[in-house]
This record gives sequence, C-alpha cells and structure tokens, in this order.
Amino acid sequence: MKPAPADVGMPDIALPGAAPGGGGYIDVSGPAASLLQKKRLTHTSVLQSFAFDEGNGYIYALQVVQGGVRLRGETRTYTHAQRVTRGDLCLNRLTMAGRLKDRMFLKGFGHGGSIGVQERPGRAPLLWTEWDVNPASGYGRGIARFTYTPNRVLRAGDRSLTTFHPQPGTTKNQPAVDMATGRLLLRYRRKGIYRYALYDLDDFARGTKPKALTDVPQPPLRKGVFYQGLALSGNYAYQLTGSPYGPGNPASGPGDARLAGIDLRTGTVLQDVRTTAGRKLRPREPEGLAVLRRGGDQLVAGFTSGKVNRRRFSLYAHGG
Repeated sequence: MKPAPADVGMPDIALPGAAPGGGGYIDVSGPAASLLQKKRLTHTSVLQSFAFDEGNGYIYALQVVQGGVRLRGETRTYTHAQRVTRGDLCLNRLTMAGRLKDRMFLKGFGHGGSIGVQERPGRAPLLWTEWDVNPASGYGRGIARFTYTPNRVLRAGDRSLTTFHPQPGTTKNQPAVDMATGRLLLRYRRKGIYRYALYDLDDFARGTKPKALTDVPQPPLRKGVFYQGLALSGNYAYQLTGSPYGPGNPASGPGDARLAGIDLRTGTVLQDVRTTAGRKLRPREPEGLAVLRRGGDQLVAGFTSGKVNRRRFSLYAHGG
C-alpha cells in the first residue's frame, strides 16, 4: 500500500489542541495478546464495532438487530436484511471481562461500523455513532451523540439526540473519539471517495460548522478485502481491513486481516501489517477496532467466529 497524498497538510509536530505527551503512535508490528475469547452479544448477528469506557469499566459494542425480532413499539418483525437496510442496531454494554450486562436499540442509525466514547468523570459517558441511515446503502449520513439507557429503543428522530451533518451530502459517516487529546475522527464518503477528517471534540460538539484540523484521503484498500474498523490516537488514525475465511482467503493460510497506521497530518501510511491474531478462529472475520489506554496504549482488534446462529467475538491487543 503506497502512502496517499494529503489534500490538507499539517506540517507541525502537534496539531492544535493536542495534550502534551498524549495520544502517541501505537506500534502494531509486534505479536498480539488475547484480551477476550468467544464472548457473546445480545443477538446472533456479528459484532460490528466496539469501544471502551475505561473510567466506568464497560465495553460498548454494536451489532445489527437479528431477524425475527420485534422491538418495543413495533407491530411486526423484520428479517436481518431488512434491519440492515433500515439501519437498526443493538447496542450492547459489557463488563471489561466481556460479560453481557444489558442493551439498548438504535433505529434508523446505520450499519454500526464504529462507536466513540466521550468519557466524563463522575457522569455517564456520551456515545457517538453514525446516524441518519441512507436506505439505499444502510449506512449513516451523519453522526449522533447520546447517553446510554438500558432497554431503551432510541429512534433517529428522537429529540433527545444531538445530531450532526459535518459533511453534508456524504454517506458512511463513522466516528472515533480520543479522550487523551480531545479529538474526534470522522470517516466519510463523498462521490465514491473515502476520507478522514479530524476535529477538536469541543469545537465539533458546539455544532456550528466546525473546521477540520486536517482532512486527508483514506489509503486505498487492497482488492477483495473490506474495511472493518477505525480508531484514533492523537495525530494518528488506524484502520482494520480483511475478509472472512473463504476461497480467496483460506483458513490454511495466515489470513488477510491487516492493521494500518496513518499520520493524519500528511495522510502517510506509517505501518501496514498483517495481524495473525485469532488465526485459529472459524470463520474468523475482523470486526471493530479501538484504543485501550489501560496498561499502556494498545490497539485492540475484534474478530468474530462461530456458526450463523452462534456468533461470538474475541478481542486482541496490539502494542502497549
């Protein structure tokens, strides 16, 4: 993968608003350590993304609502494919040990490709997800912020939501949050081109047309692999790519899951490495990426496994 040129360069060592010494680069070239193995979510659909609330000791994880479920206020059930198109998500809350505690539901939000946690000492965190589903694709055209409420069915038009269209006319909006530096990363697609835009979180939350600190193209993906997750640490974006085991990605090989680190000041790819984490999982599909600060900064990748009606997820830490 060749480095992608940036449209907007940021030549300084630190972007405006950076916390001194916070959010440094995470080297992902070493071996991965297993954090959680074959944990379950509320529904049988696969994990899409996750993020850590380290202050309160929780993991938040998104999945598309499974088929055949009728949520509160609904008069009928829907197939899983219909839930994908409708952008209906199950938001799970788990302990840091992976025990499922409870869940809530997000209707009309999107595919659940990322989630950001804005921690607030002594208070419940604010959660950031894609929002305003495009029914043509099942992905969000904006992002929303809200607090977690167990068993609630939160609809995209609910007045309690704080919503944003930071890049009007785009789709596949996916956020990540870095509390070490107080920033928000937005991945979005405009006219078929994917980009990363970095914002000061407080400035973004004011909702008055925030100016991006930098906006660079996403490095192109290898043919036949899928984008599976993003994370943010200071000046650096991380992306997880790969596909499930199959004819083009046999279980007998090392797998095609890869982690890439990107300097958001220039758009330069600093690392692009294969990860063999969870290699023995079946069918092993990479799903979700997050930063864990506890015990030294680590980049945590998620992988799903198990039969269609018995899906499980495992987490593996890189770096630290």
